[in-house]
Amino acid sequence: MKNDLHESHAVPRLGLAHGRRPLAGLSGAGEKRNDGAVRLRNLTKRYDRFCAVDDVSIDIAAGEFVTMLGPSGSGKTTVLNMISGLTEPTSGSIWIGDRDVTRVGPQHRGLGVVFQNYALFPHLSIAENVAFPLRMRRVGEADIKRKVAEMLTLVRLPDVWKRMPSQLSGGQQQRVALARALIFDPPVLLLDEPLSALDKKLRESMQFEIREIHRKLGLTVVNVTHDQCEALAMSDRVIIMRDGKVVQSGTPQTLYEAPTSTFVADFLGTSNFLCGTLHEIGSNGTGVLITEGGLRCRVSGSDVHPGKRVRLMLRPERIMLDDVQDADQRLSGYVAEVAYTGELVRYRVVLSDADLIEVTLQNRKGHSIQKELGSAVTVGWRIEDAHLFSEVD
Repeated sequence: MKNDLHESHAVPRLGLAHGRRPLAGLSGAGEKRNDGAVRLRNLTKRYDRFCAVDDVSIDIAAGEFVTMLGPSGSGKTTVLNMISGLTEPTSGSIWIGDRDVTRVGPQHRGLGVVFQNYALFPHLSIAENVAFPLRMRRVGEADIKRKVAEMLTLVRLPDVWKRMPSQLSGGQQQRVALARALIFDPPVLLLDEPLSALDKKLRESMQFEIREIHRKLGLTVVNVTHDQCEALAMSDRVIIMRDGKVVQSGTPQTLYEAPTSTFVADFLGTSNFLCGTLHEIGSNGTGVLITEGGLRCRVSGSDVHPGKRVRLMLRPERIMLDDVQDADQRLSGYVAEVAYTGELVRYRVVLSDADLIEVTLQNRKGHSIQKELGSAVTVGWRIEDAHLFSEVD
């Protein structure tokens, strides 16, 4: 990089070129790197009478990629801000490795943070932006040059070090922000809606790149997003929050395939709900759901009781359309809407005056939009693909 790192005068040098300290995980003089595990114990944040986070306890293993997901106001960003030190908890404790950092300032926690808006210094070159955390840690110039080159190579931008942030695309700027957050080898990386400002194609590309960097470095990542696709694609574990509380935690597949409530089922992915009352309970845990529109649906589950009001949940991609020979349950209806989205074709099918479902088919060769509006169809599904929930859960 020649003299780019030496010639910038935009940030005072403060004699930093003469100090040399280890690079790994330093957040200040004399501090040591932690193992990256994050433990939250009974974490609560109140604003007068409003409880933003309510008695949350979470264990995140070192090297795990965890995403906190939830609607606006669920408390996920407040939890991340308390981990980073930007927000002080009302009660509870925060541990990073073996350190209780609950009352430690953000500059002394040694955490990498990537924000939604990149937060790059517009008057500094890319090299100086990435180098900034090392300068603040009094790292020697030779180490700075080496680490900047390593980080820009890691984020696949080895040739942009001379440019200014305004000369890069949004996706490139976000990679630079990621390089800057990683350059001092933090044990934990915090991501605050890092991809929300990017377009769909860039966002999907960055999901894979961040995941690849996580695997290469093995550091702990705590991500916050409202984008369910991002959460499923990137995470080892997803924590779903609602009204300041954790409502379910698990692998992406577990949450999608086995939601424990209608909130999780409805929030994560697209769901169909048929509401009604249980009848004709068999000895083997099966029964019949009579929907509000008078449909009869076979159901099974451990909590099947006669007269109970329930909701039957079906994922659109698990419903068969006309080709229903493998289905346990078959119902007739007509097509009310058709939406072609490229890779998918979405049908809305009316089954009764009170029952409507969405069916999603992969746009494969040989399949085209053959169902016209108003055309009669048969839908079907396997009993194991239907989930039964209490009407109030």
